[in-house]
Amino acid sequence: MALSDQKIQSLGRDGLQLAARGDFAGAEVLFAQATEARPNSGQLLHLLGQVRLKLGRFAEAREPLERAASFLPRDAAAQINLAGCLGQLGQHDAALSTLERAAQLKPGDAAITYNRGRALEALGRIDEAEHAYDEALSIDHRLIPALSARAGLLAARGDWVGALGDLDRALATRPDEHALKLRRGELLLQQGDWSRGLVDYEARLDIAADRYAPALPRWHGEPLDGPLLIYPEQNDIDCDEAVRDTLMLARGVDAVVQCAAWIAELVEAPTVRRAAPLEGFAAAAPLRSLPHLLGWTLDSLPPPVALRPKAQPSTRVGWFARTAPPSGTIVESDPSQVAACGSVVGNDTPATHIAALLGIPTLMLVPSSADWLWGPRRGPSPWYPSLEVAGEDESEKLAVWLGR
Repeated sequence: MALSDQKIQSLGRDGLQLAARGDFAGAEVLFAQATEARPNSGQLLHLLGQVRLKLGRFAEAREPLERAASFLPRDAAAQINLAGCLGQLGQHDAALSTLERAAQLKPGDAAITYNRGRALEALGRIDEAEHAYDEALSIDHRLIPALSARAGLLAARGDWVGALGDLDRALATRPDEHALKLRRGELLLQQGDWSRGLVDYEARLDIAADRYAPALPRWHGEPLDGPLLIYPEQNDIDCDEAVRDTLMLARGVDAVVQCAAWIAELVEAPTVRRAAPLEGFAAAAPLRSLPHLLGWTLDSLPPPVALRPKAQPSTRVGWFARTAPPSGTIVESDPSQVAACGSVVGNDTPATHIAALLGIPTLMLVPSSADWLWGPRRGPSPWYPSLEVAGEDESEKLAVWLGR
């Protein structure tokens, strides 16, 4: 049965009220009914596309947004929302074209210019993206997304001062923005500035994310009346990152380590499985918070955890790196045989950490975007006495180390 104009208007009003209350699923039902009755209404199609964007259903939002943009060719908002949807779907060329149309309708708009920068960055047109961010900030010098995005580009090319300046300006406007604090913390930590960076890095714990945390009070360094649990934040406790964090960071504190079952058999420390009940624990702390909570620096790290197995001297070279070994070099690539190697080359993986913990001479090859825990310095590492760190592209250093 055809709906009357009055009924369609009522559906639209009710849908707007639901959307204003955050009930986007309910609003979608009403807007869908209204657009079915009036399939050529640009406004209704735009509203339907918008609530689907809010629901994260970008593929389903595209069709009504494209139709809305065609029916509302002079509505900049319709073009902007379509561009946002296309960007989420990876259609960055189409998003850029749509943003160009929006800029013609609304010249000098900082948000449109910023979004052009995002599309250009996604297309790898970095210089043009930075110019777009500069232009957006010349229009609105407090535009937080543009400051954050430009900081990322500046950091990527090594302009730490410029990147931190942008993040400082953004945080001056939004001092409680956890995502901005985290980005600034990571930049500071990558430069080795732990005194400032570790404080900001804790903001990650206040950001909604797919991160594991036990149902225990968070430890802030205070004295406790019961045992402390320390744990890796990764949901998959058996993944390489969780194991690496456990081996590297479970040190310097009287605590029980929550870890993978096979790691519990290796380390000389009290452990508990992730599925085990946690009654009796007073508090918990993620492993990556220990440097902040315990006041570590790269020059004052506590000794690493001890392992139960011992190294068995040999002439074998363990090779656990993405880089291929030199031609003619016979290597051991089975991680279970680490203890039987006389030297080890590897990336930032459990096998390499186990070798270093066993006291085996070890060279770790890291990318330019290495984890902040390693700091900016290369060479002998403060984390393990037998470990040296080199860049993945330092082939000469690798050759010298192997020859030695």
